[in-house]
Amino acid sequence: MSASDNDIDDSAAPLIEHLAELRTRLIRAVLAFIVGMIICFSFGSAILDFLLVPIENTMRNLGNPNPVMQYTAPQEYFFTLIRISMVGGLAISFPVIAHELWRFVAPGLYRNEKSAFLPFLIASPVLFFIGASFAHYIVVPLAMQFFLGFSDAASILTALVVEGDARESGIDIVFQGKVNESLDITLKMIVAFGLCFQLPVLLTLMGKAGLVTAEGLGNVRKYAMVGILLLAALVTPPDVVTQLILFVVVYGLYEVSIFLVSRVDAKREAQLRADGYYDDEEDFDAMAEEMDHEEPIVEDLDGEESDVEDRDK
Repeated sequence: MSASDNDIDDSAAPLIEHLAELRTRLIRAVLAFIVGMIICFSFGSAILDFLLVPIENTMRNLGNPNPVMQYTAPQEYFFTLIRISMVGGLAISFPVIAHELWRFVAPGLYRNEKSAFLPFLIASPVLFFIGASFAHYIVVPLAMQFFLGFSDAASILTALVVEGDARESGIDIVFQGKVNESLDITLKMIVAFGLCFQLPVLLTLMGKAGLVTAEGLGNVRKYAMVGILLLAALVTPPDVVTQLILFVVVYGLYEVSIFLVSRVDAKREAQLRADGYYDDEEDFDAMAEEMDHEEPIVEDLDGEESDVEDRDK
């Protein structure tokens, strides 16, 4: 075997080892997800009841003493539990998935990079949990109150306008909720707010990587507001209340992100000054300031030129 073949084998060996380790980490992460999914499926009915609490309370507050949800296809309830199991399994297995990701990435990081990356790995699930809780306990009840209360408001308005004989001949319109459609709104709001609460983590990591600065984020603030409005219109139900709440929350997180990135910029600048990278720039600025305050020397040059001409004569 030639020397070049040996070099190729030596260079390929670390790659094969990394791929083997990546396969092991992925297998462990997938197994953790499957175990979490099985656990959630075992308690799927209880989890479903918990997720439907906002719409249940809204229906009771609107005068329905016995709220009922229905499904219209034989497989609908089963696949509803599967959806719940997938989301819940991902939430349960996330610590294991994050641990496997950290064990795979950590050997290639410097000490300061490890200290910078690990807090964000811990803060990310915490912020997702806060966003999901905010959506479940505040946003979803408001959305359900808006949609279900709208029908009652329309009925009251009709009763005030239309005469009694006409009302008696009308058709009663009642809400018969489907499990999968009601759950779809709840899960969409939980996931949307959980992901939106990741904005400080994302922008702060980008700030540490030097991809964004606090000044740059501040300069594009008006464009960010338009983007947040579009995001609120896309991920929330078409009612003004939830869209306004999402806009206020995400914009507040954007301002928090600017503050965090400014602290990152300040620490980076302090480190660069400590390392001596800013000395030359400060000297150059001081020299330029001195030159701006000096008196013009045009007359002196003219005087020297006249003396030279006299000596020549």
